[in-house]
Amino acid sequence: MLAVSAALALFAVWVPAAHAGRPGRVPRVALPDPFPCAGCWQPGLRTSWQWQLSGTVDTFFDVDMYDIDGFEARASLVDQLHADGSAVVCYISAGSWEDWRPDAGKFPRSVLGRSNGWPGERWLDIRKRWVLRPIMEARMDMCARKGFDGIEFDNVDGYQNRAGFPLTGADQLRYDVLLANQAHRRGLSAALKNDLGQIKRLLPYYDYALNEQCHQYSECGHLNAFVDAGKAVFGVEYALPIADFCPQANARNFNFLKKHLSLKAWRIPCRGV
Repeated sequence: MLAVSAALALFAVWVPAAHAGRPGRVPRVALPDPFPCAGCWQPGLRTSWQWQLSGTVDTFFDVDMYDIDGFEARASLVDQLHADGSAVVCYISAGSWEDWRPDAGKFPRSVLGRSNGWPGERWLDIRKRWVLRPIMEARMDMCARKGFDGIEFDNVDGYQNRAGFPLTGADQLRYDVLLANQAHRRGLSAALKNDLGQIKRLLPYYDYALNEQCHQYSECGHLNAFVDAGKAVFGVEYALPIADFCPQANARNFNFLKKHLSLKAWRIPCRGV
């Protein structure tokens, strides 16, 4: 669970990703049908990639997919990466308020919860979908306008954290489904970020998964459902040596990287690209 601002380089506290632990009972909540996205870009099970959310984006990696900050990237950068043969995923935080974003003033104080551990960032009250939906749809419109191929929705596991609101798994399911369906309506594929405990219900809505630290927390088995469905799994580890997770990731047909927590350009891919 990461969000990166210009102040990140000054933030030296280790903040581990939220992790599912025991997934528990998946709520029996009525959900709308998945919105079809037959024309959306979909990554293959084996897809080389780069995840960079801070610093000037290094465009010289020969990879199939870049995942970069949607606000900070210009359309010209997306065009350049496309010309180089890479698909491009738009990172936005859908479950937290970030005080440095240009639309920060559109969030009423009533939806701002506890800090999620990052400077200037607070959990959102995802129960108030009628408040958050137009803001998030505007962000998705931005991603589409800049020419991105998909969206990574970050911080979509507030119900598993001390968010400052009594969020439930049912609240999270309704919100996460809304996000995926609205991305598909814009011709953009959707990446499920973490939220391992609800994969069973969310798999029909999301096109691929992005995880942090599932090897460190012994949670990677939850992600097998994506691969079994023919959908790619991407992931990173921060603390583990590559020898402690790359063989397992490769055996599961996951696309994992070793990254620094700052999520600058540095990377070590498990599959050598």
